[in-house]
Amino acid sequence: MGRVTERRRVVRLQGPRSGARPDTLAAEEPLEIRINGVSLTVTMRTPGDDFDLVAGFLVSEGLVAEAAALASLRYCAGTDADGRNTYNVIDAALPGRSAPPVSLHRNLLTSSACGICGKETIDAIRTRVPQAEALAADPLRIAPDILYGLPDTLRAAQKVFDSTGGLHAAGLFTAGGELLCLREDVGRHNAVDKVVGWALRADLLPLRGQLLLVSGRASFELTQKAAMAGLPLLAAVSAPSSLAVDLATELGLTLVGFLRDRSANVYAGAERITGAE
Repeated sequence: MGRVTERRRVVRLQGPRSGARPDTLAAEEPLEIRINGVSLTVTMRTPGDDFDLVAGFLVSEGLVAEAAALASLRYCAGTDADGRNTYNVIDAALPGRSAPPVSLHRNLLTSSACGICGKETIDAIRTRVPQAEALAADPLRIAPDILYGLPDTLRAAQKVFDSTGGLHAAGLFTAGGELLCLREDVGRHNAVDKVVGWALRADLLPLRGQLLLVSGRASFELTQKAAMAGLPLLAAVSAPSSLAVDLATELGLTLVGFLRDRSANVYAGAERITGAE
């Protein structure tokens, strides 16, 4: 199975001195996702929790909304020059679906968009979110002190980041600040998909009354993924994009940015933060 980290030789520069030493890097490998044997997409990811990644991706794309809709996941064909399985191809069995829908264009959701394209995309996503009304009505409330403590909890659980310094993280929390699931990956969207996929496979969707924290910025894509999973609150240690704020406002999702050093900006849904005006 692919390794999460790899060792490489580097030349370390420190002031006037230099010297060779080994360094630990986050692994990055392609993963081909197939549906019922038909190729859907290829994503670059850190190997590990691959089934969670695929399951979460299918939730984000609106192909799966509950555990019963995903019959199985399996590694399949994919070999290196020596004929060994690379574990870089996964086939998802979805009963009743003969092939991936031709309308799936993941790049549309990962690219920056102009105002017109963004508005059309937001309208499409709002239509696609199966629990949009429930999301807006979610009664989640969280105290600022609980919110302030989440980044430290997330960072303390990032074991691979400690050795590489090169991974994003996503953590699923209760309103009381309990960490339920943490996943790391070179791609921030992959880390979120891994968390959502874990929840799907545990038959926990939709994730009402819970929240997601990401270690980087809050993009439109991550906000969309949170909404598709039924999460009423997305928090990030860095900035959100304008489209992320627009989408959160449209869907009634609480969006928190710059969550660090016991401070935060609430860009949408401030009513879920107790004491916020």
